[in-house]
Amino acid sequence: QVHIQESGPGLVKPSQTLSLTCTIGGVSLTSGDYVWSWIRQSPGKGLEWMGVLAATGSTFFSPTFKGRTSISRDMSENQISLRLRSVTPEDSAVYYCVRTVPLSSFDYWGQGTQVTVSS
Repeated sequence: QVHIQESGPGLVKPSQTLSLTCTIGGVSLTSGDYVWSWIRQSPGKGLEWMGVLAATGSTFFSPTFKGRTSISRDMSENQISLRLRSVTPEDSAVYYCVRTVPLSSFDYWGQGTQVTVSS
């Protein structure tokens, strides 16, 4: 049974760095069958794919977020983390950690974690 749980601060001030953690159960980060995406949804907007972490540890980012986003992993905890620098109120969104079958589908989603950027 795959289980995905995002966690984070909930409220972040503008210009700060947002840090989120995704704890994964039931599947190893080293499985070559999957990659792990971060996707967000802002109020009134559709889903935005931010970036992905592969089993090799390689990362790839949407041009929209490249340059201020990083994704890392903690193999001992089977966790991945997202860092988004220099946030603005436009970064307020629900952030999802998603298991991804390459070139196929986003097949397992966490429940998402709400982040609000406000002073």
